[in-house]
Amino acid sequence: MKILALETSTEFCSVALYLDDKIFNKEILAERRHSEILLPMVHELLEESALALQQLDGIAFGAGPGSFTGLRIACGVAQGLAYATNLPVIGISTLEAVAQQIEEQKIIVALDARMGEIYHAAYQRLTNYDWQVISPPTLCLPQHAPSVAGNGWIGCGSGFDVYRKELSALYGENIHQVHFKLHPQAGEIAQLALPKFTNGSNTDPANVTPVYIRNKVALKENER
Repeated sequence: MKILALETSTEFCSVALYLDDKIFNKEILAERRHSEILLPMVHELLEESALALQQLDGIAFGAGPGSFTGLRIACGVAQGLAYATNLPVIGISTLEAVAQQIEEQKIIVALDARMGEIYHAAYQRLTNYDWQVISPPTLCLPQHAPSVAGNGWIGCGSGFDVYRKELSALYGENIHQVHFKLHPQAGEIAQLALPKFTNGSNTDPANVTPVYIRNKVALKENER
């Protein structure tokens, strides 16, 4: 299975290639240059791997939640490449991609959503590349994050970096450990896409869309 993965939901821009059970990836702190550097990074990675787009089995991208502009860039590029090569496309949750970075069983992910809020989800590992959703992705204030049952949970994501005090007070003994400074990366997007492509969960490029969760990008003056 050969899978190309794209991730541009944060200030980082990353691409990865799942090839023969190995992950090859590139990542750049892009700030707001994602649209300029994403395709060159893809072409560079494919050249280094001696692969053409037509040799891939599918394309995966970080579908969100995250930066509205970043999500649209990854989705649009994935669709464009897929249309050009008649390949299937799958969108992968950015929250699940952060959980995939932790080799534990029960993960709470919180990503900084700006405006005093977080994107939140909780997962329990089923297999190496598959998770059960315990608490579905949602947008909330950190102090109002959904509860979880039991202890032994691992916290991770930029939401814990920014709102460590609030989330620590909320979860107390539920959380055993927190991993800081984690963000979605294309390598985990590729891993999570593997069982979906293998099981035939192929998606027509025309049907994939970003997962925004938030419907507003800015507060009005009287809402601040």
